[in-house]
Amino acid sequence: MSSSQDQPGGIRIHVDADACPVKDEVYKVALRHEVPVNVVANSFMRVPQHRLFTRVTVPEAPDVADDWIAERANAACVVITSDMLLAQRCLEAGARVLAPNGKPFTENSIGQAVATRAIMEDLRATGEQTSGPKAFRPADRSNFLSALEVEMQKLKRRARP
Repeated sequence: MSSSQDQPGGIRIHVDADACPVKDEVYKVALRHEVPVNVVANSFMRVPQHRLFTRVTVPEAPDVADDWIAERANAACVVITSDMLLAQRCLEAGARVLAPNGKPFTENSIGQAVATRAIMEDLRATGEQTSGPKAFRPADRSNFLSALEVEMQKLKRRARP
């Protein structure tokens, strides 16, 4: 049996799974569209047993999961991540990228997002107290489902002969 990570070409979803709150929603959309999903983490992650879903466990070291995803990102992929640097790498590879709240990362928005991240990191390094990310809300889950559905439709339209 081949895993979804070994299938050449075709639409697929890569999930930066550590702390991803919308994995169940990804599975739901992937099943509806018959799209393979790679769930990438550096520790064991429970993934439903289905031919479309592959758990990819990478060594526990900085950026190994990000590297795995970025190396496989292309124009036929949707990447789910809240990591702006990973989002930037995947966008450069032509992938579509969604945050777990449904907000798409785009070529137009990623520069500002990365710059803001760098400023906040510098502030924290000086001891400044900064607020963390906003709490995940039920509306975020709904927005994510809608956004992933839209991305799947776009990729499927583009893939048609």
